[in-house]
Amino acid sequence: MPRPIWGDSRIAPTLGFECFIAGATNCQEKSCRTKMNPAGLPKISIVTPSFNQGRYLEKTILSVLEQGYPNLEYIIIDGKSSDNSVEIIKKYEKYLKYWVSEEDRGQSHAINKGFAHATGDLLGWLNSDDYYAAGALKTVAETALATPAAGAIVGAGAMVDETGNVFLSVARTAITLESLYNWFDEFFWQPSCFFPKETWKHCGPLDENVHYAMDLDFWIKIAKKFTFTTTHATLSFNLKHPKAKTTEFSYLSHVDAVMVIMRHGAEKEARKLLEEYTRVLHKSALDNEELLIQKCLEIQKLREKYKKISGCLIEAFKILGRKIISI
Repeated sequence: MPRPIWGDSRIAPTLGFECFIAGATNCQEKSCRTKMNPAGLPKISIVTPSFNQGRYLEKTILSVLEQGYPNLEYIIIDGKSSDNSVEIIKKYEKYLKYWVSEEDRGQSHAINKGFAHATGDLLGWLNSDDYYAAGALKTVAETALATPAAGAIVGAGAMVDETGNVFLSVARTAITLESLYNWFDEFFWQPSCFFPKETWKHCGPLDENVHYAMDLDFWIKIAKKFTFTTTHATLSFNLKHPKAKTTEFSYLSHVDAVMVIMRHGAEKEARKLLEEYTRVLHKSALDNEELLIQKCLEIQKLREKYKKISGCLIEAFKILGRKIISI
């Protein structure tokens, strides 16, 4: 692996060690490894699945590299994008443990492929249009060291628009199997969740037949075997934009979530979610029906008004025609 060239001034000062390459080192000297990771921080492996998200990908990558975390392993799995994604990935490939651009079977498959290359003590995935808050990985490492029995760590997160304006922040004080069953009321942002490799070994991989709520399915599996720990620190920002998977196909995300909850044996909770979702849809339909009726009445009034005007114009033209003929 070539020696990195610290061309980006935002990355160089934070990484700092000449032998540090993409979270690993070719140097096996104990003193060198200690200098690189003086606090004995756990290795964190981050996987970014990506497909045609070149517009946002670089910000995602930099949010990982600029963490300045000294024991980082970063992996990017691209689904053979046709935009500029590969060009962006190549720009930072010297900082990556592994990357590939090839056809896959969807997001869940891409994440599973990424974790197959991961060797970290803690794992997490960051979608290619989301990004981490400054200091997120340090907070995760410190939380993991303070709560070694935890099967997952969840921090606060915020949904933002493309200008960075926050319009929805979420911070959970407790996450249990019951709270996950009530997902629509007690959700959290996926990029703010991290977990030990042992958790992945017992609860992974992601179900590749679930395309929208694969994260919820995974978290329910975790909650059945382990406990969650939380931090109020903001760890990530979830970007809302028209082409975001959970924005463009939000209705399918809801369907997937209910199906996952039912599959895990929580029919009562799933029914409650379905009833609430159906109630909202029904109310929306009624509101739209009333609006439609109102618009139809307005159109009818306009038609009557224009009919009278049209009649007047016809009479006027008749009179004008007679006058012209008489002349």
